[in-house]
Amino acid sequence: MADEIRIEDIAQYEGQDVTLKGWLYNSTGKGRLQFLQVRDGTGIVQAVAFKPDLDEALFEAIKRLGQESSLIMTGSVRQDERAPGIPGGYEVGIKSLQVLQDVEEYPITPKDHGVEFLMENRHLWIRSSQQWAILRVRAAVKRAIVDWLDDNGFLNVDTPIITPSAAEGTSTLFEVDFFDDTAYLAQTGQLYNEANIMAFGRVYCFGPTFRAEKSKTRRHLAEFWMVEPEIAFCDLEQLMEIEEQFVSYLVQTTLQKCRHELELLGRDTSALERIKPPFPRISYDEAIQRLQATCEKADDPEQQELLRIEWGEDFGAPHETELARQFDRPVFVFGYPTQVKAFYMEPWPGRPEICKSVDLLAPEGYGEIIGGSERMSDPQVLVDAIHKHELPLEHYRWYVDLRRYGSVPHSGFGLGLERTAAWICGIHHIRETSPFPRTLKYMYP
Repeated sequence: MADEIRIEDIAQYEGQDVTLKGWLYNSTGKGRLQFLQVRDGTGIVQAVAFKPDLDEALFEAIKRLGQESSLIMTGSVRQDERAPGIPGGYEVGIKSLQVLQDVEEYPITPKDHGVEFLMENRHLWIRSSQQWAILRVRAAVKRAIVDWLDDNGFLNVDTPIITPSAAEGTSTLFEVDFFDDTAYLAQTGQLYNEANIMAFGRVYCFGPTFRAEKSKTRRHLAEFWMVEPEIAFCDLEQLMEIEEQFVSYLVQTTLQKCRHELELLGRDTSALERIKPPFPRISYDEAIQRLQATCEKADDPEQQELLRIEWGEDFGAPHETELARQFDRPVFVFGYPTQVKAFYMEPWPGRPEICKSVDLLAPEGYGEIIGGSERMSDPQVLVDAIHKHELPLEHYRWYVDLRRYGSVPHSGFGLGLERTAAWICGIHHIRETSPFPRTLKYMYP
């Protein structure tokens, strides 16, 4: 009796009869041979139908099978270095095949389709080999995030998705009706995590967050997953050390576990192999100087306009891309102006115009993948900041309480799962790293 196996394990069954359950990804034929690309969710394998070995009616049925037909197939595994697939190098000689459904006129074919069409058919597009590879990388990154945090003393504590107030700015909130009261979809779980660290020391939340930015850029989603570690007794310097260890682990682990997927995507893995500590660190002041120097040297007026920036302004995508281009691995930029960051960030000693904030910029044009800071630990400084930002103090009294009862220096950061996966995959648009992305334009399917 043939063992039922997964394609990813096929190398263990060379010379044996196996049963596979999956879908027809593609097929070609010549004379008495029919070559089927069969996928089962874990990989793709070439299956060969040889007419003399099969019932004539079955062979003819195999020739007519439509793309994405579902089937159960039994055959013998043999090694062949020429055989395409994932992992590749093995093929199955078909002995029997049961067709569960013969699909006709599958909408997504090997020809080129526009993005509009593919997004409207996202429920089918995720079956394509490239989308399959991207989402498997995403899953590997997600697993690595949890493993590293769990292994380094962090406790997973869930935080609310429905919140009474803003954490990152009132202009990017999705408002919801909460039993005739006004509430919002969470932009972050950070404020609640600051309460959690006073009980557990090191915590993280990991789940969907929401931003109502009316942005169409390749780096933005309205709904995305973010992991947010928070650490008690931690200053900005210690935070950067944790971040570089964390990000290095994510990249190296994904490289190890998803080598086939990254190869399918055509990713230059040598760029990822360099992602190891230490990461370079520059201040916001130095970053501005670098950008202004580059701007002055630029011959292209359009490039000059894109890079033009004055001290006190936040970075846009062109600025982040240019800064990261100057390094061969992620770069920390720390000490941003207080006016461009969230209200809860600790002021820099002796320089109240900047705060103890840090962004980690990924190379190759992927921009910010982590935003973090040392948090305010003095209750009155926090109250003053809340007033300065014209936020309702009654919504934040519990948050101020954290500084009144056992306050300590503490820090934390947020890492966007989709942005990180896009960088590791080397793909252009963040929307492909979400199974069903929500953007300014797309809410269906």
